[in-house]
Amino acid sequence: MATEKYTVPAQTRIGHVHLKVADLDRALAFYRDLLGFELMMMYGPDAAFISAGGYHHHIGLNTWYSKGGTPPPARSTGLFHTAILYPTRKDLAAILKRIRESGYRLDGASDHGVSEALYLSDPDGNGVELYWDRPQEKWPRDEEGKITMYTQPLDLQDLLSELDS
Repeated sequence: MATEKYTVPAQTRIGHVHLKVADLDRALAFYRDLLGFELMMMYGPDAAFISAGGYHHHIGLNTWYSKGGTPPPARSTGLFHTAILYPTRKDLAAILKRIRESGYRLDGASDHGVSEALYLSDPDGNGVELYWDRPQEKWPRDEEGKITMYTQPLDLQDLLSELDS
């Protein structure tokens, strides 16, 4: 184990996530058809790579070890959720409207001070957070300047009002 303190470079980003799914067509119906990701390529019959804006892939979906499988038990280790960052509050409002119109169920919606988030589960039980970040200068901070995140209910009607502007 390394002994020197190391800080990851500030420009580092999480590039993509690969999800094990039970049914590739069902997963594509959620991520591509509902959430609007673009199918970049199929990797044989058991994997698909999807993205926003033409990137090679933000999400990999595969059935290599999970075809026909069941979701893991709720109180076990594993991925809590994949967080998908939207560029604006209006974009988050647009996906909320789309989800509501489709009849897909939200698991929750929260204001965290630094961000506003919608929570749902994909068809395989993987948690998905759809969110936008407030500008950093609006993040809540204490007297020492440290971020003070919180969790409060998100006013969905107020969010949807973004679509009227």
